[in-house]
Amino acid sequence: MDSPLYPAATRELARQRSEAAPETMAAFKAFSAQVFADGALSRKMKQIIAVAVAHVTQCPYCIRGHSELAVKEGASDQELMEAIWVAAEMRAGGAYAHSTLALDACNHARARQEERGKPSS
Repeated sequence: MDSPLYPAATRELARQRSEAAPETMAAFKAFSAQVFADGALSRKMKQIIAVAVAHVTQCPYCIRGHSELAVKEGASDQELMEAIWVAAEMRAGGAYAHSTLALDACNHARARQEERGKPSS
């Protein structure tokens, strides 16, 4: 029997997860409710941000759930896609920015080779 990589988020699995750590689940629900409440940012904007972040963290459950919540808060497809593109750029930008680590490590390795009298390639 094939098992899906991401099983459906069923009530039974939610119950099981909650029963395994009820106090932590209650705290998480309260935290989530506070985070997504209207404040300096609207609930709609917070859900749009959540959709973008879910794409960076690559959580299919969060992508689906927060996309649905964003639509319920009035987000348009265009708003969501712009946020997703921002997330994609930030993720790509992170890889590009971290290339300095690789180049710096290569420079250090070559310098150590030259100190030992081995020519660098």
